Parts: sequence; C-alpha cells; structure tokens
Amino acid sequence: MATCVFIQIRCTPGTTYQVAEEIALREIHSELYSTSGDYDLLMKLYIPDGADVGKYINENLLDIKGIERSLTTMTFKVF
Repeated sequence: MATCVFIQIRCTPGTTYQVAEEIALREIHSELYSTSGDYDLLMKLYIPDGADVGKYINENLLDIKGIERSLTTMTFKVF
C-alpha cells in the first residue's frame, strides 16, 4: 500500500502560482490546495510502495524553482 503524506509548501513571494502549475504538470499529487498561514500550498501525495519517502520528495518535488521551505507530515493509519 502506498504511503500517504501531506506536504506544506512555502513559496518565495510571487511564485505560488508558478510552483502550483509545475506541481500539476508533474502529476505526482493526489490533491493540491492554496492555503493561508505560514505556508502557501498544501499537497496530498502518495509515495509508491518501496520508495524512500525523503528521496522521492527531494527528487520529484523539492527541485521546483520557487519552493522556499516544506513541511512533510507522515500518515500511519486510516480511521
């Protein structure tokens, strides 16, 4: 079973729409939202079985220009 993670993304000022468009083009997310607060975007992502979570996020998301910081929340059980 794939691992579900939520990633909050802080973008450099003025780049949120470009970052969101690049994420959408990569088709790696399940859901993507614009948010208020300390982070600009909230992304729901399923990590493929057997993939290293950190490596997968680094290679598929964090190389996008305009991402300043991210916060990943792992999930463990569905209720």
